[in-house]
Amino acid sequence: MSDGNNFVVIGGNGAIGSTLAERLLGAGNKVVATVRDQDEASQNAKLKGAHLIELDATDWDAYPDIYDEAESVFGPIDGVAVCVGSILLKPAHLTSKEDFDSVMSLNVSTCFGAIRSVAKRMMKSGGSIVLCSSAAARHGFPNHDAIAAAKAAVIGLTLSSAATYASYGIRVNCVAPGLVHSKMSRPITGNETALKASQSMHALGRIGEPSDVASAMAWLLDREHNWVSGQTIGIDGGLGSLFSKKR
Repeated sequence: MSDGNNFVVIGGNGAIGSTLAERLLGAGNKVVATVRDQDEASQNAKLKGAHLIELDATDWDAYPDIYDEAESVFGPIDGVAVCVGSILLKPAHLTSKEDFDSVMSLNVSTCFGAIRSVAKRMMKSGGSIVLCSSAAARHGFPNHDAIAAAKAAVIGLTLSSAATYASYGIRVNCVAPGLVHSKMSRPITGNETALKASQSMHALGRIGEPSDVASAMAWLLDREHNWVSGQTIGIDGGLGSLFSKKR
């Protein structure tokens, strides 16, 4: 990875966000990581060296100030990664309006807010934006109705924004992970029966690690890969495209 770039990681204290920040910092880049709780995030060893800013990622009005601070600390922003999201496993008939609104806000509105506030800043010298979808957006899984709808919207946003801003040298891509070990997925991975069932659905036979996703996001952010835009890359152990052979 080329070094010396300035990146903003939205949702920097999560499993994938903090691993991505650590990877970017290790390559010699500067990182601003937005977090919900700065005191808690300051204890995360992976964020050592990152500039931390508290942010409610669903608050569009807060993004300009975040990007202003990022530019004042490190200079023009070269890339933004949005690592905010949620998991909701319910069929539509058991999903409340509040559930649905929360899923859309955390998974779609965060991405849209991040893009709308940084795109104009990147128009002068280009940049890279990486979003996070899900294998559930491209493959029908039961009881994923709301989260699948939200993550499919992220893919649509990726495509349209990539087309909108391509002439300015701004690349927009996203990753579509399978199930990844994290605090958010613990209700699934912490249950042995549910974990084994999930592992069997992934053709490669295991649940993902945050580093699996973070490495792909770092690759997409890198200016060396400046001919890649409008892509959704499955980082999913084959979950979204392969039949799993019984083990």
